[in-house]
Amino acid sequence: MGLPQADPDLDAAYRYCRQLAAHHGKSYHLATRLLPGRDRPAVHALYGFARTVDDVVDTSADSPAARLAELDRIETELAAALAGDATSTRSVVRAVADTITRYRIDPAHFASFLTAMRMDLPGAPHFRATYPTMTALREYMHGSAAAIGLQMLPVLGTVVATAEAEPAAATLGEAFQLTNFLRDVGEDLDRGRVYLPADELAAFGVDADLLRACRDRGRRDPRVDRALAHLIAVNRHWYRLAEPGLAMLSPRVRPGMIAAFELYAAILDEIERGGFPVLQRRVVVPRRRRAAIVAAALTGRRQPAV
Repeated sequence: MGLPQADPDLDAAYRYCRQLAAHHGKSYHLATRLLPGRDRPAVHALYGFARTVDDVVDTSADSPAARLAELDRIETELAAALAGDATSTRSVVRAVADTITRYRIDPAHFASFLTAMRMDLPGAPHFRATYPTMTALREYMHGSAAAIGLQMLPVLGTVVATAEAEPAAATLGEAFQLTNFLRDVGEDLDRGRVYLPADELAAFGVDADLLRACRDRGRRDPRVDRALAHLIAVNRHWYRLAEPGLAMLSPRVRPGMIAAFELYAAILDEIERGGFPVLQRRVVVPRRRRAAIVAAALTGRRQPAV
């Protein structure tokens, strides 16, 4: 199901999505380079759509009401494009609508994603800046992360019935997102949000005020370190639950997904290795290690281990 070449506008839309992935999602883009060429445009389109919506929520200078209206416009454009009218549709929506149609992805996964993104918008009816429990956080992550895994599955293809692979795909999406939350604690605080569950933090004597104090003063606290170590252990458990799903994927895409699995799990290693510095800086996997992970996945010399 490669990228059609007959429509220059659609081709340009897919190129734009590829540029978004290359610029904003370095580990993600590196992993997609291991996917078969015919599947990469669709994966870039899915990333581009998610990134565009995320930018409306987190980086736009518009008022919350204006951002909420923009999300509504994106949803309306997507519905119109899926109905065959892409005349006034932005590039990223045009590309993702084509991907949804060609790979027969359930549009409900995109509705779930947009609902979760509205939960990130101050002033929106269901806005949440904090989450009291892991259960509450996972309700949000159903749309923000599990839905992404479910969007990807028809593109990647499976050697089993799609429904059989869906639980692992959803769990892997959540595992990736929790890794992002652990990596981005400081940046999320600056946006007025704490995605780590309050009750699990409280078990270690940590609350939002302590996190902010550590962020503002540039200091670490052993209570925060212990809480982060606990949540990293939870995150690794999710990766282990998701791991059997890799064998359910089509052989042609396994190297790329193993690389993505390993690259994201490696972020947890770097957080621990650096002494849990996530309130002071953004932790990244060193370029040399990223290259080694990709090379090992490509040659089949390394299987997931978390």
